[in-house]
Order: sequence, then C-alpha cells, then structure tokens
Amino acid sequence: MSDSPALPKPERLISLDAYRGFVMFLMAAEMLQVPGVASHFPDSMLWSWLKFHSEHVAWAGCSLHDLIQPSFSFMVGVAMPFSLASRSAQGQSLLNMWVHALWRSLALILLGVWLRSMGKPQTYWTFEDTLSQIGLGYPFLFALGFASTRRRWFLLVLILVGYWGLFAHYTPPPGYTPALANVPQGWQNDFTGFASHWNLNFNPAWDFDRWFLNLFPRAQKFIGHPAGYSTLSFIPTLGTMLLGLIGGQWLKDCRQPGQPAVRLFVAGAVCFALGLLLNALGLCPIVKKIWTPAWTLYSGGLCFWFMTLFYVLIDLSQWRAWAFPLVVIGTNSIAMYVMAHTMTSFVGQGLDTHLGKDWAQVAGPVYAPMAHGAAVLLVLWLILLWMYRRKLFLRI
Repeated sequence: MSDSPALPKPERLISLDAYRGFVMFLMAAEMLQVPGVASHFPDSMLWSWLKFHSEHVAWAGCSLHDLIQPSFSFMVGVAMPFSLASRSAQGQSLLNMWVHALWRSLALILLGVWLRSMGKPQTYWTFEDTLSQIGLGYPFLFALGFASTRRRWFLLVLILVGYWGLFAHYTPPPGYTPALANVPQGWQNDFTGFASHWNLNFNPAWDFDRWFLNLFPRAQKFIGHPAGYSTLSFIPTLGTMLLGLIGGQWLKDCRQPGQPAVRLFVAGAVCFALGLLLNALGLCPIVKKIWTPAWTLYSGGLCFWFMTLFYVLIDLSQWRAWAFPLVVIGTNSIAMYVMAHTMTSFVGQGLDTHLGKDWAQVAGPVYAPMAHGAAVLLVLWLILLWMYRRKLFLRI
C-alpha cells in the first residue's frame, strides 16, 4: 500500500514541468555548439566553464550536461505518485494500470532503439538510450509505487549494494585486452587499485552486453561501447527513479507547504555526501556512463536540490511567470526529445534554404554556429508553444 490514501484530484506540480523543461533545454542546447565556440577563447574562464558544462565528462566526475539523464529519470519517479492517484481517481482498475505501465515500458524501450538506429544500415539494437533505460526499469518502479517509503528506501539500498558487489567481485575473461573490448586508443582515464573494477569496458556490465547484444541481428559483432554505456545501467537508474518516487510521495502527501522542501533538501544533502564519501574512500567512483552506485547517490542528491529549488520558487512562492518557456517544453518533454533527435537538420536546412546559407554570419564567423543553433532551437520551441496552446500533449 502507498503511504497515504490517494487524493481525489492531485494538483499538478508546475515546478516539475519547469524542471523537466529545464533539463530538456539543456539537452537541446547541444545545438548551440558551445564547445566549438569556446575553442576560440582558450584563455577565457567563462568560456572554459561553459564548455565543461556543455559536454559529458570523459569518465569520472560530473558536469551540468551529465545531469540531464539522471534528472529525467528522477522526474519519472517524482511523477509516479501523482499518476497513480490520478488513475485511481478515474476509477481505473489495478489490471488496467499494469497494462498501461507495461505498454509504456515497451514503447519507451523501442522508441529509444528507433532513435539510436537513425542513420544506421539496420536496426541498431542497443539499450543505453535514456528512454530505453527508463523503459527497462519502469515496471519495477510502477510496482514500487504501491510500496511504503520505508520499503522503497530498503530496496534502494539493496539495489545499490547488490550492484556494487557485482562489480567489486568481477573477474575479466581470459585473454582480455583493452583493444578487444573496444577501448579507444590512448584512453587515459582508468582507475588503479580497487576502483579499477569500474574501468571502461572492464566490468560485468560490459561483459553482459558482449553476450546479450550479440543475440540481436547486427551489422558487426558487438565487443564493447567505446564510451562504456551498457544495458545493465538500468538497474542503478532504477535507484535514481526510486529517489524521485520517494520525493514525489513527499510532495503529494504534504500537509504543510514547506515540509516537502525541507525533506527534499535534507535527502539531497545526505545522498550527495554519501556519493562523495564513497568516491573519496576509493570504494566506488562517481562515473555516470556506467551509473555507479556512487553516481546514483551523488547525482540523486543534486536532483533533490534542483527539485527543491524549482518547488520553492514556483509552487511555494508562486513565482511562475519566468518559468513559462520551460513549462512549454516540460509539458511536452517526449515531443521535444524526439524533435531534437530527428528534426534538427531538417529545420536547419529549411532556415538555410529560405534565409540563405550565410544568414548566421551576421553574428560573426565565431558565433555563427551558435546563432544557427539558437534559431533551430527557437523554431522547435515555437512548435511546442503551438502544441501547448492547443493542449496537444504527446504522452506514452
């Protein structure tokens, strides 16, 4: 059973839409090509900072860009208590809700595969995409939507400790070499000592995919993802969604306006500190690409803080006008995700056709790529604004 009876009509969290919109904006902001522009200003601290936070870190550590996927996963969990309450209020049976959850899971997995297959000669069966990772863990998250908060915390610990143990006790196959595991030449980000259990393509998640992904038709045999992404990361990603589920339950069940904010902030501080401690002690490094338990806690703590900030500013303080552009994106996050992956070139080419190929040069040769990307991003936002005003929301 959930922590408390479902409210007849749970109030929609505008802060959650805004947070979701902010994260989708960070993803789409790749169109601005900030790292390329920053290369023209090697001595600028500001541009160096912008460049760092516009890209994924090579392996260990965290940039703002690295928080896109955990934030999106976290918010799936936050939304779950509200979704369950809404469906219960509509009189849906548990069976119907389970059918919808399984359908959503399958749709997310296949949509992720479809997006990853674009430009490939055949279906590219891989499951590291954000949508696929969420889809793989979604049925488990749905089941935990009916559990108590205490049981959720217990299962979170079980997931993280179990996944840590899987890596800590891993032994590589005989004859292992980095080249045979598709580790890029010149790779210099490996750990030493106990932390080496979490090195690129030298872990059980990589070993699992050497078997699992080769069960599907492929243009060539899978030997390892060059960036280290893996299917099994959905397990600790479920941990991130569980943190969001716990936070969402606090928000839904709040009796005093400020109470959820305190809980969210404190939970964020505890998770953040535990992640840093595991990393500092050498027990588990903070690595997003293989979603280490330390990463789950560290990034989860930051997600709690982001949720706290948006909740306090928007839902508690009622300061909402500034967030409208983000809400437009956040209420149609799946549409934005798909458009950013499929329509960027189409819109960009259309602008060049109608405005001339050199139209962005008015910003100067250095900033032209940024101006071009900003125009594409604006067009996509205007499409979402049109959908928002007509109440057209893409749901899975």
